Amino acid sequence: MHLINQIRKLLFGLALACGLLSSCSAPTEKATNQSLQLTDDLGNKIIMPHAPHTVVSLSPAMTEMLFAVCADSQILAVTSICNYPEAVKNKKKISAYPLDIETIVGLKPDIIFTEEGMTSPENAEKLKSLGIPVYFQRYVTASDLLADLRMMGNLMQQPEKTTHVLDSLEAELRTFEAEAQMPKTRPKVLAITWQNPIYAYGKNTLMTDKIRLAGGENAIDTVFAKIYPELMREYILKMNPDVIFGGTFGKMDSTFFSLYPELKQVNAYRNKCVYELNDDLTSRPSPRVLESVREIKKVLASCPAAQPKQ
Repeated sequence: MHLINQIRKLLFGLALACGLLSSCSAPTEKATNQSLQLTDDLGNKIIMPHAPHTVVSLSPAMTEMLFAVCADSQILAVTSICNYPEAVKNKKKISAYPLDIETIVGLKPDIIFTEEGMTSPENAEKLKSLGIPVYFQRYVTASDLLADLRMMGNLMQQPEKTTHVLDSLEAELRTFEAEAQMPKTRPKVLAITWQNPIYAYGKNTLMTDKIRLAGGENAIDTVFAKIYPELMREYILKMNPDVIFGGTFGKMDSTFFSLYPELKQVNAYRNKCVYELNDDLTSRPSPRVLESVREIKKVLASCPAAQPKQ
């Protein structure tokens, strides 16, 4: 499914970049009687009268994506919690919680970009009824993310900037992929998002792919119904993670492991392989995804479980 989506986005991006939408199109994105038809990552159908010129972002990740491939003047507004890149300081801020629909409508954007879980389907439908389409994005792999980034740039009619940005990122991703194929000892990583109760990045998340590219594997090897599953202590003891992400060793020792002292038996605690990652890089599916991989790779390199067995 991920491969099919990537192919669709690639074909669509090429069509837009070449100005060929009237004669060639991807299976789910096409032009009919001068209108533009899209299908977002959640399967929602979007019909637009023309290719978009202006956009509003409803998540920090989408803001980073748009600034990477769009002209500054195309981005009308971002959310009040967006803090990167530096240029967001000069943009109009809108509330995402609760969503300031009145201000968005007043800005008259051609399209809104958001990500799954950041904007409610009800708000998206309300905006759609007011004539503003909402495009949801969802990522499970770094490759998915870069495919969407290329699609966004071409959709916003910025093919040269998009190509410049994506060529570099895709080359770096190919290097990580090649290194990930090499035989090695892979430490099992548990990436915690909340301590009480315990929630973590599930197998079907972008974090799993970032850990893989960095040389490890997600300690959660089961696909749960929720992408951030609640974990029982018995389950964590059984998986016995080699590495835990969630905070510095000192901070986690005084909080997480004080709450659950029995978890001090796991390899990650015994070897002091408990680390804090940059929260923005960790939580945002953005063009900095490979920067996040580099951070994880550096951390895993210091973990005893990542060292070759004698």
